[in-house]
Amino acid sequence: MKLTTRGHYSVKAMLDLSLQPQRDTTSVKAIAHRQELPAPYLEKLLIELRRAGLVESVRGAQGGYRLARSPAHISLGQILEAVGETIEPLPHHSPEANQAEDWVTFSLWHRLHQKLKDALHSISLEDLYYDARSWQAAQGEATSFVV
Repeated sequence: MKLTTRGHYSVKAMLDLSLQPQRDTTSVKAIAHRQELPAPYLEKLLIELRRAGLVESVRGAQGGYRLARSPAHISLGQILEAVGETIEPLPHHSPEANQAEDWVTFSLWHRLHQKLKDALHSISLEDLYYDARSWQAAQGEATSFVV
């Protein structure tokens, strides 16, 4: 599976939001600046994440975006699905009815695909946050981070 720019930016934005204390809101401009992302594109992704129920938007001078629930209850799979990422193992492959090897291959890829989907849904935003922090600590970097 290759993570596209769309998926990568979405995960970066969600990790950035997970850093906000007490579920404070943060602006698109602030996230874009911290994560070095294009703000107009980020805004579109955040709208998709809001429609999926992963973030909330707040209007007004102190408005912006915040996580809709705790990072422990948001999975990597949910984030990727919200922005249209797919993990198709064999695009539109249909096995030949008379070839057992083709069915075995199809079955194997189907099972691997399901395992990958299960894994993506078992990794929480909180897990990613701690993984990033651990890597950063190992590198001797400060606590502000760009993912």
